[in-house]
Amino acid sequence: MNNEQPMHDSEPVGVGPHPEPWPTADYFDPELLTNGDRRNVVDRYRYWRTEAIVEDLDLRRHSFHVAIENWQHDLNIGTVVRNANAFMAMSVHIVGKRKWNRRGAMVTDRYQHVVHHPTVAGFLEEMKERELQVIGVDNLPGSVPIEEVTLPRNCVLVFGQEGPGLSEQIRNVVDLVVSITQFGSTRSINAGVASGIAMHTWIKQHAV
Repeated sequence: MNNEQPMHDSEPVGVGPHPEPWPTADYFDPELLTNGDRRNVVDRYRYWRTEAIVEDLDLRRHSFHVAIENWQHDLNIGTVVRNANAFMAMSVHIVGKRKWNRRGAMVTDRYQHVVHHPTVAGFLEEMKERELQVIGVDNLPGSVPIEEVTLPRNCVLVFGQEGPGLSEQIRNVVDLVVSITQFGSTRSINAGVASGIAMHTWIKQHAV
């Protein structure tokens, strides 16, 4: 089925069955037209087939990619994928374990290209082939505050595992490491939050 369940039964999202006569364009889904569209999508995509939404997004995706290391089943990955969809990243690259908790993605992984790389070496080779600069996002010694740099237009923003941050392999090859300036008492913020800040920074610099 194409329908997604609302977050709360008492607060349904979306729209009901489409009034007749139905639109005839091939990107509309007859099942959604009949039963209603309860997915969490913008009005532009109401009643559209999932595949048609992806095809339309592919025409307008931005040139940055996002990657996150996943060696210990990081729970932040779902949020990273959701943010990538919100800011229309080209792809999300998961480096390490293939399995991840999709709950945090709120089904946005249906509309986002998610690529798995079992090894750091394989990931880096693909980034080289795509001619993408590798930008680490971590508060490491020597990192540059993200608000003080212009991010490359064609890049991949890489986030490390919760706790240890970027792996040694990634640290040794990044073109640049940027940090997110903080003002409170904790040492770091999680990758889910950091990814949203970093992606929005790219958007401010290149897309608005």
